[in-house]
Amino acid sequence: MAEPQTNRLVSIDALRGIAVLGILMMNVQGFAMTPMAYDDPTMMMDLTGANLTVWSVAHTFFAMKFITIFSTLFGAGIILMAGDGDSTGKHYPRMLWLLLIGAIHAYIFWWGDILVHYALLGMIAVNARKMSVAKLTIFGILLVLIGGLIMIGLTYLGAMFTPAEGAADQQQMMADMQTGMIEAYQAGFVQHIGVNAIWAGIGQVVSLIFMGPRTLGLMFLGMALYKSGFLSAAWSTSRYLVLSVVVIAAGVYLNWMSTTTLIGGEFSAQAKADGLAWSFFGSVVLSFGYASLVMLLSKIGAFRLIIAWFASVGRMAFTNYLSQTLIMTFIFVGAPGLGLFGTVERVDQLKLVLLVWAIQLIWSPLWLSRFKFGPLEWLWRSLTYGKLQPIVKR
Repeated sequence: MAEPQTNRLVSIDALRGIAVLGILMMNVQGFAMTPMAYDDPTMMMDLTGANLTVWSVAHTFFAMKFITIFSTLFGAGIILMAGDGDSTGKHYPRMLWLLLIGAIHAYIFWWGDILVHYALLGMIAVNARKMSVAKLTIFGILLVLIGGLIMIGLTYLGAMFTPAEGAADQQQMMADMQTGMIEAYQAGFVQHIGVNAIWAGIGQVVSLIFMGPRTLGLMFLGMALYKSGFLSAAWSTSRYLVLSVVVIAAGVYLNWMSTTTLIGGEFSAQAKADGLAWSFFGSVVLSFGYASLVMLLSKIGAFRLIIAWFASVGRMAFTNYLSQTLIMTFIFVGAPGLGLFGTVERVDQLKLVLLVWAIQLIWSPLWLSRFKFGPLEWLWRSLTYGKLQPIVKR
């Protein structure tokens, strides 16, 4: 029986740091453009030349990959925090506070929040923490497959039962909704809250239906990967090396097929369904390949400083995730922000992502050189335990 883990695992922190940076590559589209344009890149602004290249790289190497890693790490984190004994410790208060913080984040700041999703599913996933590696793996894979059946199946049904004449009307309706959203976001922060809250509510219901089984399955797999020693870099170097090469190659192929299918089909409803079928499973494969590579590098002394650098970002993942929202909200939402929503092309979105990466890679180790936790990690911890936690390093 494992007790809650009190010592940091650098390999897990580094993987979490890379994940929180990686998800911004996709999230920036949700900050800069409407949900309609996030799902259908032809809905808004230019999608040719360099902009198409940026979208293609993001879709192939980032879409659903780093959120997949984040989900598996969330599952591993449940065992790290609660152990696998009879008591769940502070798990449920921790999830309830995460739920509240996530709701504030979603309904006031950004509709694309994932914290509410994690908090709700985390209350379910904790009940699986006593399972063996084999059972967690089996149930995890089954849940991911069920998620695929729901998500891909509903997407194909939508493509089949949307007549050509209806598609044009639907496109016009979405264009009108998009115009209203752009006007509200550019008007100012207060003006954007109502529209944002509507999309947040829709997004959370849809994500639980479409993504819930997959996320829960990934949490189970994260527990299995932690218990097996994979996430603590306990496997052999040769094993991680083989996994990195073979799995990343397979994952890139599957996701590139998704990208070319979407572009070749001009993002039609049928192309979206076919592309999703490739990327749904391809993203899981490539994510496991990325994780294997990080574990490999964690075992090689020459990469120790780089791994420690990303581990600092990972130790402050909660702060870094929410600070990304604050930065992007200031840039894209109107007064007191800059109000650039709907005007920044994908190439310039990439530049913003690189800038935020640089900021967080610099400020995370600097902050942790003086403090035990990131500021929001400290707040979450203090709320969970019902008293202020020590934060300054002695």
